[in-house]
Amino acid sequence: MSVVTERHGTIMTIGINRPEARNAVNSETASQLVESFTAFDKDASLTAAVLYGVGGNFCAGYDLKELAYNTASIKLEQDVTKGPGPMGPSRMQFSKPVIAAVSGYAVAGGLELSLLADLRVVEQSAVFGVFCRRFGVPLIDGGTVRLPKLIGLSRALDLILTGRSISAQEAYEFGIANRVVPDGQALHHAIELARKISSFPQRCMNLDRASAYYSTFDARSFTEAMQYETENSIQVLMEESVPGARRFNSGEGRSGKL
Repeated sequence: MSVVTERHGTIMTIGINRPEARNAVNSETASQLVESFTAFDKDASLTAAVLYGVGGNFCAGYDLKELAYNTASIKLEQDVTKGPGPMGPSRMQFSKPVIAAVSGYAVAGGLELSLLADLRVVEQSAVFGVFCRRFGVPLIDGGTVRLPKLIGLSRALDLILTGRSISAQEAYEFGIANRVVPDGQALHHAIELARKISSFPQRCMNLDRASAYYSTFDARSFTEAMQYETENSIQVLMEESVPGARRFNSGEGRSGKL
């Protein structure tokens, strides 16, 4: 299998398993990634997913060997609402958090896959970059959509136009990396982070998450974004907010403790 999954309680890990190709994604891998993420999003018993690469690299992008000799492998559905992207799940939107555990190379389509996650835990020696620039391969898995929203247009264009590599530290300074951890520890730290956010009242957290995405990508105005946030918030006031307030009143979480 070119994608391996495992449950850790309510956390699912999804691993790209082509270490011999630095986890470059071919059509088979893309299909398996879509299946794995679809299963995760539909499973109500799962609270978060962690995407990683097996064998020391996150993902080196689309498999250019397959592209070079089998152009039929990238039959692209041009309507983004009707089919997956070349890298697989890049056009998907999830109802619960996804964390990327990044080691080694996360370049070209691999960078794009890391951007579909809510958070990125990155090892010190990791490398990001739009390496496909040098081969005339476009960003077609959300790179020109998510990256400018995440780090701003100026910094995004610095990567998109030059194709240069950036280190974990620069990725952190840009806002791509949320955590930088020692080499060999990204997956462990990502799972622990997933467990932490899974310990919170889930409906409230996921509605706030949905509201943040809506205001960033879909809302046409400040007022529309505020209206969406208000309607989302009302849904959980009795279900989670009132019980939470009672727990606080009884002494839980005082002095800023979570």
